[in-house]
Amino acid sequence: MSEQDRKRWTQRYAEGAYAERSHPSRLLEQKLGEIRRQHVAGPVPRALDLACGRGRNALFLAEQGYQVDAVDIASNALMTAPQVAEPETADIRWIEHDLDLGLPETCTDYDLILIVRYLDLALLAQAGDHLRPGGSLLCEVHLQTDQEVAGPGNPDFRVAPGALREAVRGLEIQYEEEGLVSDPDGRQVALARIIARRPA
Repeated sequence: MSEQDRKRWTQRYAEGAYAERSHPSRLLEQKLGEIRRQHVAGPVPRALDLACGRGRNALFLAEQGYQVDAVDIASNALMTAPQVAEPETADIRWIEHDLDLGLPETCTDYDLILIVRYLDLALLAQAGDHLRPGGSLLCEVHLQTDQEVAGPGNPDFRVAPGALREAVRGLEIQYEEEGLVSDPDGRQVALARIIARRPA
């Protein structure tokens, strides 16, 4: 990501972007129980939330008992996120990092990796290598569409049909969906969503 992009995101968060979106991904809420039953590691599972923004999904996972690494390029988003966390439940490490450079070297051995509303197919393909055996990768991104929907107007920030499946080759696909979805805030969005698991 260029320095210009970093400044743009920092400015957006400074202006309050996404501050009202405190709910976690609906797919994550619906599928976490299934995902967790497939973990083969110890009693405290580890999760990685990539492009976490203000941390809505990281906070949800911490409340469910996960140790979470939450990564984003916008330092001000990370600085404000912990203020809404309950201290006794928030086992979260906030990491400022440019994901265009790949994953931080310290980010390894996860039971769950999230990429929600951030499109980088190369990063998605790389993420599977950072899962523990039996670990799951959950990705949800905006889908190309000719429908009137919320989300980015620039087609570069929307994924083509079938692209997520191609990016997670080598993992076992547990769930896949592409189409129109109603967000918890009532907005209609076009999403590509996939959950894939590293064989145990």
